[in-house]
Amino acid sequence: MEFLIAFLLIMLFMFIGEWVSTVTKAYVPSVFITAVLFVIGFWTVLPKNVVANSSFGTSFVTICVPLLLVHLGTLMNLKELIAQWKAVCIALLGVVGTITLTLTLGTLIFNWHTVIAAVPPLTGGLVAALLMTNGLKAAGVTGLVALPVAMFVMHSVIGYPLTAFMLKKEGNRLLTEFHAGNIKVQGNSSLIGEAEQLTKEKTVLKLPQPYQTSAFILFRVALIALISNAFAGLLNNVINANVICLIFGVIAHQLGFLETNALNKAGVFKWLMYGLLAYIFSQLSITTPQILGNVIVQIFVLIILGVLGMFIASWILSKPFGMSPEMGFACSLTALFGFPADYILTTEVCRSVASSKEDEAILLENILPKMLVGGFATVSVASVIIASIFLKLI
Repeated sequence: MEFLIAFLLIMLFMFIGEWVSTVTKAYVPSVFITAVLFVIGFWTVLPKNVVANSSFGTSFVTICVPLLLVHLGTLMNLKELIAQWKAVCIALLGVVGTITLTLTLGTLIFNWHTVIAAVPPLTGGLVAALLMTNGLKAAGVTGLVALPVAMFVMHSVIGYPLTAFMLKKEGNRLLTEFHAGNIKVQGNSSLIGEAEQLTKEKTVLKLPQPYQTSAFILFRVALIALISNAFAGLLNNVINANVICLIFGVIAHQLGFLETNALNKAGVFKWLMYGLLAYIFSQLSITTPQILGNVIVQIFVLIILGVLGMFIASWILSKPFGMSPEMGFACSLTALFGFPADYILTTEVCRSVASSKEDEAILLENILPKMLVGGFATVSVASVIIASIFLKLI
């Protein structure tokens, strides 16, 4: 019964977040509410192992992340993916803006070690936070060991509503352009009608429909995920395995090996997303009110400086890269959380802004690829490199 109660509590937090997002029309994102509920729970009565007990542990996540990324590749085409180099550039330059402002103004306010410990997790995810924590321990700077993890907990909570606000502004702008006839639906979205999808895409392996079972879909998605990870290994992980999974998912879809929206057709997409989110939120258990209270001033000031640096860089560079300032800033803000929050935020906002399926399709086609690729560039790749460099500066 303990495991069932754990699962029940996690789903409770998930649906409360979704309901709040629906009521507020995505101005308050579901991931923000769910994260707050997990923090409150861990600080009060929620067991630290609640997520592992609900079956969403490390083994689950190791499997589901590659599957989800291959699946997301089936929602794009190769031309669309290649076209996102601008999103990669502006996201990375936004991170440069964060580093510049925190290392200049930040070091005028706090000591060098404080800034060095906080910046990598500010520009990335949990991996960067753990790298910096271990580095501080090794260097004997024990007074700041809690800072990287506390920064990881706090910056995403601030990033969620800010990103949702930017995406809503971008969504409204795009719909105005679309209704004026300046933008056309390209037909790459997962929201195209089922019948239209079946006529547009290649018949998967030319097998009759009764043989296209959920297990067969999952087998093919897992096969592409396995090939992607093996290929990344051959490259000595010079290109992150997550990026390879996305690219190979796009290619497999283009070749007709995977159908559009594969995991949704297999009936497991939401289950995998909830599990991945629960695992990410389980990392919030490693901090306490006492730890946060000791570093809250440093965290708050450095987040303000970091986000301001992102804002300045992306706002200045958006026009040269052919993006609106709102879209450019949103791409940079993916550094604060990455996947899967970038996917969830984008789809929630597109659903709330749109008044029809066609509106939703045009928004997803124009926003989702930029957000996904921006998140991979910052959190999956840049943050680890930044953390490795900053470790040498402690």
